[in-house]
Amino acid sequence: QVHLVESGGGLVQPGGSLRLSCAASESGFSGSKFRFTTMAWYRQQSGEQREFLAIISGGGSTRYADSAKGRFTISRDNVKNMVFLQMNSLKPEDTAVYYCNTVPLIPDYWGQGTQVTVSS
Repeated sequence: QVHLVESGGGLVQPGGSLRLSCAASESGFSGSKFRFTTMAWYRQQSGEQREFLAIISGGGSTRYADSAKGRFTISRDNVKNMVFLQMNSLKPEDTAVYYCNTVPLIPDYWGQGTQVTVSS
């Protein structure tokens, strides 16, 4: 069973930064499976569909949505089974619940997400 737990959200002023974390349960990624799993970050703004933000392969190759490019950085720690999203220059429109998931996306893997609110 895979469990993904997001953390690190909060209230931040426009222009501020946050670092989100996604912890993947060891039971779901036994042995070295996690290091071969492509992971991604998504977000869901109020009343909107969940949108893709960033993807990272097991080897560290990354790709970003236009909304994240230049401001967000995805990274991973294959020893700790974790994925991170460093978010800089945050804007009020970045307010959303942020989630991680595998690629391909597995609906059963969605966690509770972490709320990010950008407001002065």
